[in-house]
Amino acid sequence: MHLNGLAKLPLHIHRLHMVLPNQPVTLSVEQVADLNKRLSTMRHDINGDLALIVAAAELIKLNPSTAERMLTTLLEQPTKIRERADKFSRDFETMLGIKKG
Repeated sequence: MHLNGLAKLPLHIHRLHMVLPNQPVTLSVEQVADLNKRLSTMRHDINGDLALIVAAAELIKLNPSTAERMLTTLLEQPTKIRERADKFSRDFETMLGIKKG
């Protein structure tokens, strides 16, 4: 089954082995602030994407004739959410020195 860009393979196939740093990782105050800002932005953006899903569903419920138009909005959101989470994960892993192995 293929859902709007989500691969057919089981979730566990997509996980890659992550190689953690051998030494403790120290982040500066600025790096922690940057990471916190990125996390806050990701949460805000994902909440917006979820709000669009709820709004589209409510519009369909109130006016079923909008279903075709709203379906596009509904189907775009999971990909946006995944992309936002993936970008944050890459930034987080880079900042902490985590590599894919």
